[in-house]
Amino acid sequence: MQMLKYKGYIGSIEASVEDGVLFGKLEFIQPLINYEGETVAQLKAAFEEAVDDYLTYCESQSTEPAKPCKGSFNVRIGHDLHLSAMVTAKEQNISLNDFVKKQIERAVA
Repeated sequence: MQMLKYKGYIGSIEASVEDGVLFGKLEFIQPLINYEGETVAQLKAAFEEAVDDYLTYCESQSTEPAKPCKGSFNVRIGHDLHLSAMVTAKEQNISLNDFVKKQIERAVA
């Protein structure tokens, strides 16, 4: 899936055939912020304007803007896989956190 990126924010790209419009929303943050355009160029411009407007609004309200992903998350993987990962990390003399981080880095590289 293609995504838009601007100032650390990620935006989706969707299409409504019925309405003849492209649309999207900022992903991975709590406030719902959406945008639309009739062409890809218009959609990209609307996305960037939505990000800028959101940041301006937050500044005017003296609030911290939501950031996509805070850098930590919980994963439920079951007892056996958890134990296997712990043993493997211990054998490599690294923490479970570092082991999981390395595996994710490999998967998304």
